[in-house]
Amino acid sequence: MKSKLERDKLKRKPVVEEFTLGARRVSPRAVRCIASHPPNMAQDMTLLWGSGSAPCWRVMIALEEKKLQGYNQKLLSFDKMEHKSQEVLDINARGQLPSFKHGDVIVNESYAACFYLESQFKSQGNQLIPDSPAEQALMYQRLFEGVTFYEKLTAVIYYDWFVPEEERHDSAVKRNKEALATELKLWEGYLQKVGPHMAGPSFSLADAAIFPTVGTLFRYGLSAEKYPKLAKYHALLKERPSVKASWPPHWLENPNGDGGLQDV
Repeated sequence: MKSKLERDKLKRKPVVEEFTLGARRVSPRAVRCIASHPPNMAQDMTLLWGSGSAPCWRVMIALEEKKLQGYNQKLLSFDKMEHKSQEVLDINARGQLPSFKHGDVIVNESYAACFYLESQFKSQGNQLIPDSPAEQALMYQRLFEGVTFYEKLTAVIYYDWFVPEEERHDSAVKRNKEALATELKLWEGYLQKVGPHMAGPSFSLADAAIFPTVGTLFRYGLSAEKYPKLAKYHALLKERPSVKASWPPHWLENPNGDGGLQDV
């Protein structure tokens, strides 16, 4: 026969352990349900972008790597000057693409946006900043060298876009191509020493930022024979799901771009 204490215990309601999720307290069953049906964390994100823009492509690769598909996006035309529209200026006072917004947070610079996504969604998707101090240091080094790499490229392929016709000179074009060739030899050497990725064995933030530059180089006719390490890197990463998912749409429609880099 049960004691009064035991009978009182049986009358009590069972205690259900709860966990904290954000500001809410939820039961283990709810946690399992949420885990199997995670909320779309990208639904508060907006990206205004242009096809073939390396800065836009960097952010799109980072979004894919962090499994943040389903964000609001709008493809704009540079030829129609849509990057200077009020819609863009409301987010980006410089009138440039990408223009990126997450809730009330605006991060328009492509490198800053990539860092922001990795920082805010560390536990989601693929890790983009290595744990190893040596790999992390190299990743940061290559990442920021990528700014110079892209500048040397744009000085050649966008020369006619940036420089008025009356100010163009063959000597400047020659000088820009020589500077790009010197830069390319540096990156060939980097991949020779490390590889297969820019900061070691694993894909990192450096690759998300630099691959669009490399992809543009080969679209404009860079010689795979002259730069075999960069060609191997390009062949490897162009098959990566995040890169394939964000490949510039007009490149798919017209795979052969301008051959302006064949002599670099």
